[in-house]
Amino acid sequence: MNVKNAVMAGALILFVSGCTMAPSYTRPDAPVTTNWPSGEAYKAETAKPDQKPLSEVPWREFFIEPRLQKVIELALDNNRDLRVAALTIEKTRAQYQIQRADLLPTVNGTAGATIQRVPGDLNSSGHAVINRQYNVGLGVSNYELDLFGRVQSLKDQALQQYLATEQARNSIQISLVAETANAWLTLAADRERLKIARDTLASQQEYYQIMKHRFDAGITTALDLYQAQTAVDTAKLDSARYTTLVAQDQNALALLVGKTVPADLLPTELGTVTALQEVSAGLPSEVLLKRPDVLAAELRLKGANANIGAARAAFFPRIGLSASFGTASAKLTDLFQPGSVAWNFMPQVSVPLFDTGRNIAGLDVSKADRDIAVVQYEKAIQTAFREVADTLAQRGTINEQLAAQQSLTDATTESYRLSQARYDRGVDNYLAVIVAQRSLYAAQQNLITVRLALLSNQTTTYKVLGGGVAK
Repeated sequence: MNVKNAVMAGALILFVSGCTMAPSYTRPDAPVTTNWPSGEAYKAETAKPDQKPLSEVPWREFFIEPRLQKVIELALDNNRDLRVAALTIEKTRAQYQIQRADLLPTVNGTAGATIQRVPGDLNSSGHAVINRQYNVGLGVSNYELDLFGRVQSLKDQALQQYLATEQARNSIQISLVAETANAWLTLAADRERLKIARDTLASQQEYYQIMKHRFDAGITTALDLYQAQTAVDTAKLDSARYTTLVAQDQNALALLVGKTVPADLLPTELGTVTALQEVSAGLPSEVLLKRPDVLAAELRLKGANANIGAARAAFFPRIGLSASFGTASAKLTDLFQPGSVAWNFMPQVSVPLFDTGRNIAGLDVSKADRDIAVVQYEKAIQTAFREVADTLAQRGTINEQLAAQQSLTDATTESYRLSQARYDRGVDNYLAVIVAQRSLYAAQQNLITVRLALLSNQTTTYKVLGGGVAK
């Protein structure tokens, strides 16, 4: 009967220990509208019937350019920020395991010996006595019986923090993939700009020599010669500037990747880059709540909610248990003989009576932390909504911009050709050629800018929609 009662008491303790005083968690309502913005800047989003959420699509299925895929792989393997995030996960996992270990008693094996000489004038025999005591046993010290869920709440908070750290790492990985892709595309664009600048410089230098021969022959004026010189100097200036930008782009890409990128993986120009995969935005409720940064904010909110349980439990008594069981003897040879069993059991109850308001203040702090976490969670959703909305606003008009810029480039190309022909026939002065050439050059550079904006928009879409993190 005693054994039965002990088992029932143990089961009751374990049942009560699994409870906490944390308030029930309810996810706050999203402080954004249920649909993406609409208007002239936006186009209707039509989801494909078989399209998975972007959060479930591996990045390889989105970034389909083979060279870019290999560069992203290098970044995922070598980027230091991502390594720090991974190590932070290991740290928080260990912290969670430490906190979880407090739910169960720690059992220590002990073995010891005490040898003491007592002078004759300190004992009844009048002779010096040597006392010996040997012991071997198992002990439990300062185990808290978690009747009010304080330790359980702290464990729950540590778990949510660990899970939030994992989501933060996912968010860093998504950002790294997008930033690496954008850096690679920017390098491609600047290399193409540099090529145009150098081609323009070569053609202007060649034409300057023709103009100089004409000037020396008295066929053309000094004004035409100096106008040709300005065209050459302008092309030299841009060629030097884009040479610097290309080098800086390569440095930025190397920092993201964590090592020097092999030359065969670097793009030569933007026009040869394979387009990225098009995806639909979906609905805000389906997209925003699956973004890793939003998930991390909600997990931190759950952790703050669990902390309230620990703060509430601080108002109630704490029951600590210490116990040991083993053998003890005055002779080492008798240590395991019958009758040498020794044990002790020391429960201790600590009841908060007067703490000058410490526990009340602790509860107020935990509630304030929870309220702060709610606001941070709502802000994370609002920020995510804005990022997606901005991306969709650009996405709604970028194709029109590209078509208009392509048409402008084609028109300025023809205008430059006609101006050159009119000058060669003596119909126009050379200033008209310079103006047409500069217009063409600007149109070509702007066309690269719009193409880069289109590809960067697709890359940003991957990021803001919480793109998949699977390698």
